[in-house]
Amino acid sequence: MKKIVAYLLLAVTAQLLVPSRAQSNGVVRDSIGATSSGRGGTNLAHHDNGAVILNNPAAMVNVKGSGLSEFGVDTVITDLDYSDPENNTSAVNTNVLPEISVIRKSLDGRWAVGFGAFAPAGYGATWKLSNPILGTNTYKSFGALGKIMPGVAYQVNDDLSIGASMGVAVSHLEFESPFFLQTGPLAGAPTQFDLQATGASLAWNVGLQYQLDEWTTIGAGFIGETRMEYDGNVRAAVVGLGPQPIESRFDAEVDLAWPRSAGVGVAHWLNCRQRISTDLMWYDWSNAYDQLDIRLRNSTNPIFPAVLGPEISDSFPLRWRDSLSVRLGYELFTPNDSVFRAGYVYNTRNLPSATLTPLIPATLEHSFTVGYGKSWSDWQWNFAYQFSFGPERSVGTSALAGGDFSNSESNSQAHWISLSLIRRF
Repeated sequence: MKKIVAYLLLAVTAQLLVPSRAQSNGVVRDSIGATSSGRGGTNLAHHDNGAVILNNPAAMVNVKGSGLSEFGVDTVITDLDYSDPENNTSAVNTNVLPEISVIRKSLDGRWAVGFGAFAPAGYGATWKLSNPILGTNTYKSFGALGKIMPGVAYQVNDDLSIGASMGVAVSHLEFESPFFLQTGPLAGAPTQFDLQATGASLAWNVGLQYQLDEWTTIGAGFIGETRMEYDGNVRAAVVGLGPQPIESRFDAEVDLAWPRSAGVGVAHWLNCRQRISTDLMWYDWSNAYDQLDIRLRNSTNPIFPAVLGPEISDSFPLRWRDSLSVRLGYELFTPNDSVFRAGYVYNTRNLPSATLTPLIPATLEHSFTVGYGKSWSDWQWNFAYQFSFGPERSVGTSALAGGDFSNSESNSQAHWISLSLIRRF
């Protein structure tokens, strides 16, 4: 058990150190692991991989045999484009995200417990952009969410199982860029801004699975909102209030939430070799990403508390809308213990153009996936590839003070390559 906990902590640490540069549903991943990724992210009605601890913990008690362990690596390659009257640039980034999970069932098969470490959400981008007021600067963002989730599942009867997971979520934020103050007496003042902050919070989810008949399984899951109060520091330099920038360091608090979500899914065997599945997910972005609130205290420059008081508060508008994700998957099982997978994902648009920035390039809407799995003895390895893209997005007049991103266009694509190894007990 000590080794398992150590591996889980190592996995979450790696997830937070490696930024996930582009996601599909806003900043939440469509899928975790090669098995789910290959079939379009469908997982609510399945019980064949360790990511069910996060998606639908009720599935743990339905895994074959006495349980399983899984280690996976997801690699994402993003291709981002951005242009405005002063810039026309692109950025390519490659990042690796690990995940690990273990599920064990009781001797009578009625109970199951599981532990998993996952990176379900994140965003990031790094640019060199020119600003007419502040010149050429680095625009860098990074946000990562890692979860360690112990869970339990119970088989109520031959058809119904229920489950829940509760653990800790750890998140880290970084923003380094020119920044125009959004509120207060200095609204619109250009600032060089470098923020780093980390937070932790309770994370939980619940789910159920129902075996409708020998061919069809229905699943449902709910993931609770993870609301974070980040603690960190800011280095800031306000420009235009004197002949030289006025610099200071601050202690910083940031309020931001990762959204709750709910979904239902169906998996159906067409025959003994072919299976189709679909998941429908809802994400509560309107509550989670309405605005980003920042509070600054303990300035190292006495000018700031003398003019603005002991605490400076600012709010960065986001105004995201709720979104739906439709996921479709197909699997073909061959007599030689192989499985071929394919899928499609559609995500409705949740990021309004008025608050779109290259710092959070969440513009992916469509994904096509393929996958392959091969079993031998108690082992199975899985591979998946996902191509995600979205339409070119345009901003007329930005809702952000300062107009830094007005009259801009952005586009993004992402290539996901996923590998996992599963051992069944």
